[in-house]
Amino acid sequence: MSKKRREQHEEHMDESWLVPYADILTLLLALFIVLFASSTVDNHKFNAMKESLNAALNSGAGIMDSKNMSEQLIDKNQISQDTIVELQQLKRQMDQYIQENQMGAEIETNITKTSLVLTIRDRALFDSGSAVVKPQSRNIMVAISDILQQYPKYEILVSGHTDNQPINTREFESNWDLSSKRAINCMKILLENPSLSPHRLVAVGYGEYRPIAENTTAEGRAQNRRVEVVIKEKVME
Repeated sequence: MSKKRREQHEEHMDESWLVPYADILTLLLALFIVLFASSTVDNHKFNAMKESLNAALNSGAGIMDSKNMSEQLIDKNQISQDTIVELQQLKRQMDQYIQENQMGAEIETNITKTSLVLTIRDRALFDSGSAVVKPQSRNIMVAISDILQQYPKYEILVSGHTDNQPINTREFESNWDLSSKRAINCMKILLENPSLSPHRLVAVGYGEYRPIAENTTAEGRAQNRRVEVVIKEKVME
């Protein structure tokens, strides 16, 4: 073969095999990242996985959507087995208190993907249109604080909720104000327990904007008027 023909052959060498080879390497990298993150998904691993996938997959285009994959992992691994066991234990303690005090119609406990939620009907704590916890109802929040002090690794979110009926009084201009003040007053009772660190607690008012029932009936509105105490594991910094 002449020198000229050899050069022409080299110029037209088929290099298409490099494309699938690069794809295989990228998929292997993504697989190892997923295996690493799937054991325990927390913020650090989530961010590391997302950044690595974005870099490796060019923002996920063409092979997989790293954001959707990460969300699926979080759904499956939202809380660890140890956390589930502890939250179930905490729930049993709360359920025992509710049963002993015949408050099943006033307080409900539920374990979600991320937390234990205590739902307290507003009538169990407040008079209509008031944010002052009734003296006879303070024991509810005290009992909750006594149980929560046994679980120091958990954060506590106290949230107030109303129905959609407008309120405009000298004390409360809106349902935002009423729900916020109710949450704060409940949190203050919890913090009377010196064993509960203020760093663990947050109070927030959602007003009418996170209903759990229709506001078209009196029964539905009664369900929406509530205070929720959400207990969840602290997010690691």
